[in-house]
Amino acid sequence: MIFDALAADAVREPARLRALYEQPSELVRRKQVDHLHEAARRFVGCSSLVFLATADADGNCDATPRGGPPGFVAVLDEHTLAIPDATGNRRLDSLHNIAATGRAGLVFLVPGRGATLRVNGRACVSEDPELLARLTPVGKPPRTAIVVAADEVYQHCPKALLRSAAWQPGQWLPADAAPSSAEITLSHVGDPALTLEQVLAAEEESLRLRYE
Repeated sequence: MIFDALAADAVREPARLRALYEQPSELVRRKQVDHLHEAARRFVGCSSLVFLATADADGNCDATPRGGPPGFVAVLDEHTLAIPDATGNRRLDSLHNIAATGRAGLVFLVPGRGATLRVNGRACVSEDPELLARLTPVGKPPRTAIVVAADEVYQHCPKALLRSAAWQPGQWLPADAAPSSAEITLSHVGDPALTLEQVLAAEEESLRLRYE
């Protein structure tokens, strides 16, 4: 495996890593805070997409997207966020990780905007009925919510989204340039008895049920 060869000679000392790059600017240092100030709360209220990063007790990492109408993530106070757990694949990877380590990282996006907001902190999975009753972006209370207490709040500049042209339809690849979700699933499952049409039908049915 190529990774093993590269990892054998990888950078491991923080001092060596730091030596490869210039120091961050004073503004970059100062814009990290430990709470959700008013502008950050407004940004979260406009966000319809957040990426959730977790790891289990052994350090195995997981990152997953969570979406909903703008403001589907509730700001409970200047330190606390609550993400309703909408129906998904029921693997519960993120929830298991949070239950095991009590930590999570979030990156909030607002469609069409280049800046993103990073929130890292302590996390838990709550089934508190009063909290869940407040989290109804899809019309009904979720079974649980991911609650995050912000230890680090940081706004990323637009460079990544500008470079990717993610919000520019004229720069998007043709629809058939990348494999579809069904094609990826079929290749992962590796069952010769399973057809692409069957996977497509299963995906369509799953999406229909999740939005009812």
